[in-house]
Amino acid sequence: MRVLIVSESFLPQVNGVANSVRHVADHLVRTGHDVRVVAPGPGPERHGDVPVVRVRSVGLPGYRSFPLGLPDAAVERAVADFRPDVVHLASPIVVGAAGLRSALRHGVPTVAVYQTDVAGFSRQYGVRVESLIERWVARIHRRADRTLVPSTTSLHQLEEMGAPDLHVWRRGVSLDLFGPDRRDDDLHASWAGPDDDVVVGYVGRLAPEKQVRRLVELADVPGTRLVVVGDGPEREWLERRLPGAVFTGQLGGVELARTFASLDVFVHPGTRETFCQTVQEAQASGAAVVAAAAGGPLDLVEHGRTGLLFDPADQLSLRRAVVAAVRDHDLRDRLAAYARTEVQSRTWASLVDELVDHYLAVLPSSGAQRAIA
Repeated sequence: MRVLIVSESFLPQVNGVANSVRHVADHLVRTGHDVRVVAPGPGPERHGDVPVVRVRSVGLPGYRSFPLGLPDAAVERAVADFRPDVVHLASPIVVGAAGLRSALRHGVPTVAVYQTDVAGFSRQYGVRVESLIERWVARIHRRADRTLVPSTTSLHQLEEMGAPDLHVWRRGVSLDLFGPDRRDDDLHASWAGPDDDVVVGYVGRLAPEKQVRRLVELADVPGTRLVVVGDGPEREWLERRLPGAVFTGQLGGVELARTFASLDVFVHPGTRETFCQTVQEAQASGAAVVAAAAGGPLDLVEHGRTGLLFDPADQLSLRRAVVAAVRDHDLRDRLAAYARTEVQSRTWASLVDELVDHYLAVLPSSGAQRAIA
């Protein structure tokens, strides 16, 4: 099958959309499919055996290191030249909208993957156009042949937007990379110090939409050391207010896996996650998880069994949940063990095989008769 993936983000960017597209492209190629990616630049024009068509971009206001794609004739040329069997729209908003238009024009069926709450994202950056963005996102997903959502919360959100043919398609986790065997006792000891503190960590972008400023609520939890992994526009603010924390910067690959496995407690304070891949990676790594009872984590964390959920509306709830995990070593071990068991079947290979079934489901009807705006 010839699959054109039109994505709002791709390598060298490090985020959920780029990482998911990388895993999808890699597995599709391994299983004999012909794949091409269209994504905002700058970046390499090949990823292994996959050609990457780069489109124009601008830096996102307040987050200049994140390239925001622009409508570009390169999208139309990619569809016309490659002649795909299906167009995969990864978190479509701008480049993806252009990909949808081109697919409709050429009679190619589309599968849209909803992955980013762009409206919520814009509000965190002070851009007061949330309702306009929601209408735009709804229009894209109503015109796609099929939409895949990562969580129950996202499913309800898209249902309210009137998007048809919705299916839950979650994310895989690289079990060959993330696991308790990556734990580095020396690294943990360097963080824990002579008092053998419990190591509490956050991994992800240090950006407003992740609500990382709530980490300050954990600054003085007795018997803990806070480790912050990642980079972004909120790093300077956090460093000023968390002088006792360890800031590692952005990590990847084995170094990231080693860091995950060397945490005792993983914390994710954000409430706008459509899935929350870092929760899944922490669970695979053997860390006890504390996450907001909102969005994607509701599907990934069974409170008291595979992690702890806190009430984001209660200003004391996050701290209470972390304190509970910190004080009870047996609880941490139980949460980690049950969570590790739960993630064992969530491989990228199985998830991409499921994705191919969705591609096949839309092939008989391309949606070519729909009006092109």
